[in-house]
Amino acid sequence: MLWDTHMHTHHSGDSDALMPDMIQAAVRQNLDGICFTDHFDYDYPDDPDLFLLDFDSYIKEVRSFQDTCRDRLSIRLGIEVGLQPHITEINRKAVTGHPFDFVIGSSHVVHGIDPYYPYYYEGRTEKEAYEEYFSSILENLEAFSDFDAYGHIDYVVRYGPDKNKNYNYAAYAEVLDEILKMLIRMDKALEVNTAGFKYGLGHPNPCEEIISRYHELGGRLLTIGADGHAPEQIAWDFDKIPALLKSCGFDSYTVYKKRKPVFLPL
Repeated sequence: MLWDTHMHTHHSGDSDALMPDMIQAAVRQNLDGICFTDHFDYDYPDDPDLFLLDFDSYIKEVRSFQDTCRDRLSIRLGIEVGLQPHITEINRKAVTGHPFDFVIGSSHVVHGIDPYYPYYYEGRTEKEAYEEYFSSILENLEAFSDFDAYGHIDYVVRYGPDKNKNYNYAAYAEVLDEILKMLIRMDKALEVNTAGFKYGLGHPNPCEEIISRYHELGGRLLTIGADGHAPEQIAWDFDKIPALLKSCGFDSYTVYKKRKPVFLPL
């Protein structure tokens, strides 16, 4: 079975989930392993403290379950870092100052606004809003490199006025290719985030066209995560993933240990 390497607990500002409940859900799903990746989004707009992380408390709890659950489930220590160019040094210190196995870099804030909120899309077309989101990923990649996988690179389509109704790779090919090529040059993984199915998109984030294009361009590092914020969201629609990724050209995926990739068969 697969690993789920993107999940959140009560250490994240948007989850009340308890670690033992997440672990039990993973065991019920027959997962080979999990990685906790609680949020650290410094300077989050409107509520700057919402996604700060008590690193000591978080790491201590993960370590305790690594010890007690080692015979049932492999557990890794990770983090999801919200990237913004002006907080690069703060993010670097957070990542390098702690013994993480896996670091997801994600774009949750675009020039001071989270695309989760409807006002991000006001006064312009949906395409313009999506293009700004993708361009902001390039800005983040140019500013920061101390992560292992880029999370849900088309996160914005979860929340747009028409979500992914008018969205496809071809419409944004130029900027998406720039992102994928930069990830490959930087030796970074592309995350396949199955929360896209949970949000009713009918596809993961990113969609299959982008995953295929990443492979076509030479990308081979691929992580899988459900982005669960509750036990029932662990391994969301993972039954679809092996066939989906094989159709995109992949025969393996990646998990990280001590920031080093390990390839596992699909």
